[in-house]
Amino acid sequence: MAKSKKQSDGPLEGEALIKETNRRIRAAKGLWDAHRNAACRHEREKALALYNQLTKAQKDKIPQQLRIWLRYRSEKYFGAHQTPLGGNHNPSSGSGHKGAKRPKRRSGKRRKS
Repeated sequence: MAKSKKQSDGPLEGEALIKETNRRIRAAKGLWDAHRNAACRHEREKALALYNQLTKAQKDKIPQQLRIWLRYRSEKYFGAHQTPLGGNHNPSSGSGHKGAKRPKRRSGKRRKS
């Protein structure tokens, strides 16, 4: 029986590692563009783990656009200073995204024009 492409015999090395890293970064980027942030975060973590296994020479083989995206998005949007996934979000706290509140009506008599 033939092995599927997704099965691997062991840890990735060399060109296979570079190729898989590129694939993971592109997948995370696609999820980001589709506004699927939770899925993007998980895919980015996998891509970053693979990226950190690369040597300096191998990292240079990753397209610059993908390297920049991975680092920039990692720090700005997914860094330690951000709210963790599944954080304590309380939608009834009054700071939700339900739109602007209506101004309160003034009580009293109307002014005549």
